[in-house]
Amino acid sequence: MYAGEHTAGTEFMIGPLFVAWGASAFDLIFGLLLGNLMAVLCWRYLTAQIATQKRLTLYFQLEKITGRHLVTVYNLFNGILFCFLAGAMVTVSATAIGVPFGDSIRMPSFSDMMPTGVVWVITCLAIGAAMTLVAIRGYGFVARMGQLSAPWMFLVFVACGVVVMAKLGSTNLFELIRPPAGSTPKIGFWGIVAFSWFCNSAMHLGMSDLSVLRFARKPSSGWASAAGMYLGHYVAWICAALLLVYWVREKGVDPTKGAAPGPMVWDAVGWAGLICVVIAGWTTANPTIYRAGLAFQGMFPRMARTTGTLLAGAVCTVASIFPAFAMKLLDFVGIYGTILAPIGAVIVVDHFLADKVGIVREPAVRRGTGFNVVVLLAWVIPVGVGLFFQQKYDFPAFFLPLPCWAACGVLYIALSKLMGPKPATA
Repeated sequence: MYAGEHTAGTEFMIGPLFVAWGASAFDLIFGLLLGNLMAVLCWRYLTAQIATQKRLTLYFQLEKITGRHLVTVYNLFNGILFCFLAGAMVTVSATAIGVPFGDSIRMPSFSDMMPTGVVWVITCLAIGAAMTLVAIRGYGFVARMGQLSAPWMFLVFVACGVVVMAKLGSTNLFELIRPPAGSTPKIGFWGIVAFSWFCNSAMHLGMSDLSVLRFARKPSSGWASAAGMYLGHYVAWICAALLLVYWVREKGVDPTKGAAPGPMVWDAVGWAGLICVVIAGWTTANPTIYRAGLAFQGMFPRMARTTGTLLAGAVCTVASIFPAFAMKLLDFVGIYGTILAPIGAVIVVDHFLADKVGIVREPAVRRGTGFNVVVLLAWVIPVGVGLFFQQKYDFPAFFLPLPCWAACGVLYIALSKLMGPKPATA
């Protein structure tokens, strides 16, 4: 599942976006090496550790700490943001479906924020409906899709990189991937480290993957995330970056405007590439829609999981017709992580540190409250400050998840001691 989910259609977007932002080969090779290692360690020693001991979804575990009413608010944000992320996957898949139809479907570029036409909308709606039907089948079917698809998809990414290097007549990545002379890069080494570490921060630091790792036999299953990080978020990103390098050098494309993934992959490896773009978007959107469905089900406990997943799929499909979520993916995943990841610090504190610092575990259960104000303040204050800096000073959003996560944990401990129940009386 990890290899399938993170060797995704959006990798065909993220690699070229790094090129558009002026990243060098050194930044990609070594920045991704470090950033992805940090992400894997988070999955292994935080998320998998808690998941295999508690065996609960994120939403039920959170309810024990925050209370029923506050977790409903969180589920709303969580479900919607996951739907937007899955929508970006559908958008990328649609760029592949459109290639055989030629000019009848206008492909979006990096600058397109709105639907590009009626045929584009119909294509996105059809793909979104198909992906939703797979997610409705449940976790087992979703994982099986990833298992069948991941090895082949990875080879197609590698094929894209090999073909493009052959066309460019060089295998020297340091010569091929470099910012234009005189330009000012928008992202460097530490930006690459931060992005690769925190682009999935909602899943590991934010504990969303409690919902899938609760099925793992032991905490060491958290190492499975490396299959996604180093196949998808390392090799695939670099191979995808080479696609835009080729189009800039040989076809005269403006790197800041870029090109849609479908045509670039079609030019490199033909039909196999187009099918890969569709399937790669599919295997990533499926578990994302599944997670969003669980979030909506958490809001309405009497709602069947199938209904929650169907609702999530509908929101995802509508979002997919707007290219903005895919074309601004570097910014979007940073904001999405900044909003969702900090709440995971509350679960980490409750699980690992509560007894050591002298605060009550699962306080909402102990007090019988449905709305834990301590958690609300600890979550909203860091997120509010982070988003303020991001908007006012155009601060890169992918740097924000870690400081907001750490601040949320510290605030939760301090406010619990000040306002929460005392261990002796709980």
